[in-house]
Amino acid sequence: MQARPAPRRFAPSLVAALGLLAPGLLALGLLARTDVAAAAQIRAEPVRAAVHARSERKAFTDAEIIDGFMKTAFGAEYHLAGRVDRIRKYHAPVRIFIDGAARADRRGQLGRVVDDIAAKVRNLDIAIVPGRESANAVITLVRDRDLNKTIAAFYGSDRAQDIHQALDPQCLSGFRKNEKFEIQRSDVILTVDNGDFVFLDCAYEELLQSLGPINDTDAVPWTMFNDQVSMGFFDIYDQYIMNILYDPRIRAGMTVDQVRAVLPAVLPDVRAWVARVNNLPP
Repeated sequence: MQARPAPRRFAPSLVAALGLLAPGLLALGLLARTDVAAAAQIRAEPVRAAVHARSERKAFTDAEIIDGFMKTAFGAEYHLAGRVDRIRKYHAPVRIFIDGAARADRRGQLGRVVDDIAAKVRNLDIAIVPGRESANAVITLVRDRDLNKTIAAFYGSDRAQDIHQALDPQCLSGFRKNEKFEIQRSDVILTVDNGDFVFLDCAYEELLQSLGPINDTDAVPWTMFNDQVSMGFFDIYDQYIMNILYDPRIRAGMTVDQVRAVLPAVLPDVRAWVARVNNLPP
């Protein structure tokens, strides 16, 4: 994994609780805007994600995996309402509707991203559906110039202005959960015109965060949920995080202590699955 050299992403110190937005709205994940020079560089490197994938670190200790899981599955990088000291996840199939800008190439890329996640997270039932009425997750594609007004339409003009001034995001995700901390709905906003690498980097990170691990951390150097790390693909380390989260023994609403109690049983099974789907040595 390599840190993106030029883009500026927001620092954790800028994250702030903005108060209650709507019943059940818990948290937002954001990725800050790439500057013009970096965007030009990214557009010139369409195979950058593949290069990263070939050089990624693939072997991690139990302690490294557990540390990353705890730091991303608990907490929230942009907390709006509700407690953040519990596991949040879907306990129902995730059905995604793609809305917005008519870019066949981006929709095709999203289809491959969703298929990749479905193939690599063992107990997650996730797929794209053709209609909004059957979806509990919506990915909205927008032109970069329309991002701010789209955020305002979702979250209100006052909070959109706060988000823009503090973070200047280039993509965003959030979810709503019930009283059991089960995610009921997710929303992801992606810009379509910032280059392939930025699009894929945003798509993987924001879609995965909208499934539960909403907390970014700069203390874990191997995860895409670190604002200094750019991937553009579903890396091995984050496959560990997502497979732990969606193991049936990890339930929405569990505390840190409850999760730690079951991790010794969960982690060997997760390791075996990740090794199998990635052709890693046992």
